Amino acid sequence: MIARLLVVLGVLAAPPALAGPIACPQHVAEGQAPDLVDPKLAPRTRVLCYEAFAVLHSGLTRTPLWSAERLTRERLEGARRTDRADTFHADPNLPREERSEVADYARSGFDRGHMAPAGDMPDERAQEESFSLANMVPQNPDLNRNLWERVESAVRDLAGRAGEAFVVTGPIFLGAEVESLRGRVLVPTHLYKAVYVPSRREAGAYLAANEEGAGVEVVSIGELARIAGIDAFPALPPALKGAAARLPVPGKARRREPDRTGSVPPRASPDDLVSGILEAIDGFTR
Repeated sequence: MIARLLVVLGVLAAPPALAGPIACPQHVAEGQAPDLVDPKLAPRTRVLCYEAFAVLHSGLTRTPLWSAERLTRERLEGARRTDRADTFHADPNLPREERSEVADYARSGFDRGHMAPAGDMPDERAQEESFSLANMVPQNPDLNRNLWERVESAVRDLAGRAGEAFVVTGPIFLGAEVESLRGRVLVPTHLYKAVYVPSRREAGAYLAANEEGAGVEVVSIGELARIAGIDAFPALPPALKGAAARLPVPGKARRREPDRTGSVPPRASPDDLVSGILEAIDGFTR
């Protein structure tokens, strides 16, 4: 049963929180992890390092807030030779009270949506690790199996052509109400996938509503930070973050111009930016 809960939107604070190196710097651009620019997202978060990706997991949302991976031409060749595992499992590295369980998703109407995709994994161990629920969010089935899959494929194609790309993927929780699974796992309203191609010195991000029939929009890394409260590539210079790369766009996609708004989230002011996760979790017990 999907519970409905009120999410109170908070205030953007400075300085940014949680920027800096992590224990598995090979997965992030310039060795610097994505930055939570809204400190209310930070409680009960922990970085989990896997063979082929890293996640920042939230014990409040019981989802990742971001996954990070470095795609190379060689890695993708290995991924094409690796069979899909389909071994969904709760992550034993997380406290039981902070993690999602397979039962949370049962008969929910949502897919267990990978943030670091199974199709990116270069070997059997990485495949199995990608099916940890610490790498999953509740995702609309139509989005997961159609448009978002095409976005993932387009990013792999881009990384293969360029030779290397850093990718950060995660959920966004926006609006007056956010759903939950069994009063435990928050359902994102939108998803993002940020891409940085070092050889081209270009970066941009895909945004899509977590709903049937959604389209996808390409925005700059700076715009993503204003919308989602997460700076995907904090080591990049402001000029690079301010311009959206011409990422390959699958069907039903568009690129946001500087002053356009569309079906994906509008620019968030400090008073609009999602930071009410704590208040939402309080609602679970009322």
